[in-house]
Amino acid sequence: MGISLAKGRRESIILRTSFIGIGVNVLLAGFKAVVGFSTNSIAILMDAVNNLSDVLSSVITVAGAKLADRNPDFEHPFGHGRYEYLSALVISIIIFYAGVTAMVESVKKIIEPEVPEYTTASLILLVVAVIAKIILGRYVKAKGQEADSGALIGSGSDALFDAVLSFSVLVAALVYLEWGLPLESYVGALIACFILKSGYGMLRDTLNEILGERPDPQLVREIKNLLVAEPEIQGAYDLMINNYGPGRNYASVHIELPDVMTVEQVDLLTHRIHEKIFKATGVHLSGVTVYSYNTRDPEAAAIREKVSQMVMRHPWALQVHGFYVDRKAKTMRFDVVVTFGRDRGPIVQELKEEVGKLYPGYAVSVDVDRDISALQG
Repeated sequence: MGISLAKGRRESIILRTSFIGIGVNVLLAGFKAVVGFSTNSIAILMDAVNNLSDVLSSVITVAGAKLADRNPDFEHPFGHGRYEYLSALVISIIIFYAGVTAMVESVKKIIEPEVPEYTTASLILLVVAVIAKIILGRYVKAKGQEADSGALIGSGSDALFDAVLSFSVLVAALVYLEWGLPLESYVGALIACFILKSGYGMLRDTLNEILGERPDPQLVREIKNLLVAEPEIQGAYDLMINNYGPGRNYASVHIELPDVMTVEQVDLLTHRIHEKIFKATGVHLSGVTVYSYNTRDPEAAAIREKVSQMVMRHPWALQVHGFYVDRKAKTMRFDVVVTFGRDRGPIVQELKEEVGKLYPGYAVSVDVDRDISALQG
C-alpha cells in the first residue's frame, strides 16, 4: 500500500469527478421525469428519483471534500478528514430514504395499476441511460479508487447498479409492448429494493469507519514486516492504527530491542523507522514503545520458552511478547494478547499463580492486551 495522493491532487480528482456526475445525473433525471410522466410509467419515474438522489449525493461529496481539505487547527490537530465519513453517512441516509419513497410509490401502483404508454423516444432514452450509467459508474469508481474516496467509490458502484435497474425498466417496457404484461410497477419495487440495499450497505460501512474498525490485516503485516527487517528489532507488537480520514493514518507500536542498546541508539532507530514506514505506507508512526529482551543471560531464553508454552496452552491466549526476566532480582514481566470478551483481572491472577509454581519467589508482572492487530480472524 503506497502513500496517498498529494492533498491538492486528491481534492481535484474528487471535485472534478463529482461535478461530472452531477451534470450527467441532472440530465438523466430530467429526461426520465419527462418520459415517466408522459408515458405514465412509475418505473421510469422511480429511476428518475434514483438519479436525483445521485445528484444530491455528489453535491454532498463535494461539500465533504472541501470541509475535509481544511488544514489542521488548534481544536482539530489531526485535521478535518473525517468530514468525508460524515458526508458519506448523509449520502447513505438520503439513498435509504429514496429507496423507502420509491417502494411506497411502487406498491401504490401495484395496488392501483395504471396503463403505461411507451413511445419509441422513451425506449431510446432508456437505452441511452443504460449506456451512460455504465460509462459514468466505471469512471467514477476508478477515480474513487485513485483518490481513496469512499464516497466516490460508493457513487460509482451505485451508478453501475443504476445501469442494471434502467435496463430492467427497458426490459419491462419491451415485455409490455410485445405481450401486454404490465410489469413496470413490479420493476419499480425491484428498483426500490436495490436502492434500499445500497443505502443500507453504505450506511453500515460508513458507521464502521466512524466508530473505528480493526486495521487492515494486509497493512498491519506490511508495517510489521518493515519493522522486523531492521536488524535491531526482534519483534513488533500491539500495532494500533488510528484513522482521521482517508490518507490520515497515525500509528503506535511496541518494538522489542536488545537490552544492551543505548538511548542514543534507540533514538536513531526510531527516527529511521518513522521515515521508513511513512515512505512505504503513508502511515505516520506517531508513537513507539520499547520492550527489552535478554541478551546477557543465556538461561533467560529457556525461561521465556517455558513460560510462553505454559501461557499458550490456554484457549484464550493468542500471543506472548515483551518477555524479560532478571534472575538476580527475581523479577519477570511479559504481555499476553487474549481474545475479546475476557476479563483482565482473572487472567492476570491465574497466570501469576501458574508462573509462581514454576518459578517460586519471582515477582511477576503481566499485562493483558486485546487482539487489536487481527492476530485472530
